[in-house]
Amino acid sequence: MAGHSKWANIKHRKGRQDAKRGKIFSVLIREITISAKLGGGLPEDNPRLRTAIEKALAANMTRDTINRAVLKGSGGEEGENLEEVMFEGYGPGGIAILVEAMTDNNNRTVAEVRHAFTKSGGKLGTNGSVNYLFIKKGILQAAEGSDEDAVMELSIEAGAEDVELNTDNSITISTTPDDFTNVKEALNSNNIELLDSEISLIPETSISLDLETSLKVFRLLETLEDLDDTQKVHSNADFSDEMMEHLD
Repeated sequence: MAGHSKWANIKHRKGRQDAKRGKIFSVLIREITISAKLGGGLPEDNPRLRTAIEKALAANMTRDTINRAVLKGSGGEEGENLEEVMFEGYGPGGIAILVEAMTDNNNRTVAEVRHAFTKSGGKLGTNGSVNYLFIKKGILQAAEGSDEDAVMELSIEAGAEDVELNTDNSITISTTPDDFTNVKEALNSNNIELLDSEISLIPETSISLDLETSLKVFRLLETLEDLDDTQKVHSNADFSDEMMEHLD
């Protein structure tokens, strides 16, 4: 286990985004719909859908809303024809940015994403321009006060790659995408409280910026996150503690 969490500013930004309740509900509904469309409407046979439903329930979404989203995706109800798209670009300071979106109108989404980049001094790139800088990982966060030894033993036995103690005394576990479900089930079955769990794109290396550039990048990421079709935004910016203090 290490001291300072390399996931800290990812989770800080995520917490700020999740606080926008209307936005997070629309994100969750689209994720449930596309998960059911791609893998079927049975959570027990569709790990992605199961994770999406768990997140929706944790956000206090009603079962009726969840079931309608599942039906829409699995063909039981007429709805919008969503597709998953990924945008790649550069922010101030040359920071690499990936935007995961779901849209029923790709031309509209491209225009909105390009405008956000351009307005903030960035640039929308071509396919493959920055995605090689990121790797897909399963990330789980056990709550503060969890038994560190138990979390480590259970996680490693289930296939986790790394277990890290954060500065807030929560614990971050990283896995390969293939081992994510095994690790999550091992922790859940032993009553380890998870604050968050997802498969995400993580930068293999991060770039530190001065305060002024960091603030510009952060505002661009927030603008991209606020777009209606955006699901997730990733970057390889390493935000300093000083910048975080400016935002709190």
